[in-house]
Parts: sequence; structure tokens; C-alpha cells
Amino acid sequence: MASKQKTVDYILEQIEGAGEVSARKMFGEYCIYFGEKTVALVCDDELFVKQTDAGRRLLSSCVEKPPFPGAKPWFFISGELWEDGDWLTKLIKVTAAQLPEPAAKKPRTKKTLVR
Repeated sequence: MASKQKTVDYILEQIEGAGEVSARKMFGEYCIYFGEKTVALVCDDELFVKQTDAGRRLLSSCVEKPPFPGAKPWFFISGELWEDGDWLTKLIKVTAAQLPEPAAKKPRTKKTLVR
């Protein structure tokens, strides 16, 4: 089941104080970015945040579950926690601070057709 755009818009609105946050639709679900870093996923209208030690310290009790079948567990953030935009913003910021910079993308090479 695909996530709704309004769910993602609401989450982005709640965390806009974190800085440069954005979302990109992927396979009917959404990836949330802090700058270039992937910090969260929205799958089936549920929010999942990447696991970090700083994030774990911020969560009083954390539920971990995979956002989709075959994925590693992420922190599951229940809908009632979305209401506290300041707390959610802090979670996104501390998570992003602990994540490594994304690897540089290799330039695409043009393939020539051999006949």
C-alpha cells in the first residue's frame, strides 16, 4: 500500500525547523532527506527513522521494525509522536549529525554500441 502525499507533507511541515529537509517518492513510498543524507522513510503512512546512538538516547522507549519486508529494522515513530514537532525536529537533527556523508556519485559513462 502506497503512502499518501499528505502524510509526507505533514511530517515535512513538522520537521521544517531542522533545516534542509525534503522528500522523494520511491516505489510508492517516500524517502526523507536532511540535506543529502537519508534520515527517514515513510512506508504505508508510517514513519521510520534510521537507527543511531543519539536517536536511541532521545527515544524514551524505542520500537524497532523494518519499514518493508527484507529491510533491517529502523526506529518506528508512531503517529502520536508526530504531533510534537520540536521533538521530531530534534530527532531528525541528531540522527543526521551521526550519519556519514553520502558517498560521492561516480560519473556516468556513456556506453557505445558495438556493431
